[in-house]
Amino acid sequence: MSDGVQRVGIVLVSHSAAVAESVALLAQDLAGGGTGPVAPAGGTADGGLGTSSDLVAAAAHRVDRGAGVAILADLGSAVLTVKALIAEGDELPALSRLLDAPFVEGAVAAVVTASAGGDLTAVAAAAQEAYSYRKV
Repeated sequence: MSDGVQRVGIVLVSHSAAVAESVALLAQDLAGGGTGPVAPAGGTADGGLGTSSDLVAAAAHRVDRGAGVAILADLGSAVLTVKALIAEGDELPALSRLLDAPFVEGAVAAVVTASAGGDLTAVAAAAQEAYSYRKV
């Protein structure tokens, strides 16, 4: 979807395709249907559990609208895969950034902020602020 407005794209990287897709749908629904580009990148290319650098890079290019790409990862090697892609320097769109944020709560905050037109700094701040949400 493109409305001609540059928005921050969001990529959700999980070891599980089902988790990445579900969190993307949840975040988009909670953002009111989502006007910002969001792409899941879960599991391996053959549908297994794990992380695929090719899937992450493809998802980042799909959501890139020129305002940056915020990437949230669930744990362990998903984080390492994104860090390696960023270190390589040419696999992800310019202004791609791994966010240090909780996966579900951070994704919702990031998608809501991006859908409202927030820039990459605002999206990162919103996602990282999700660490402060107390449940009890």
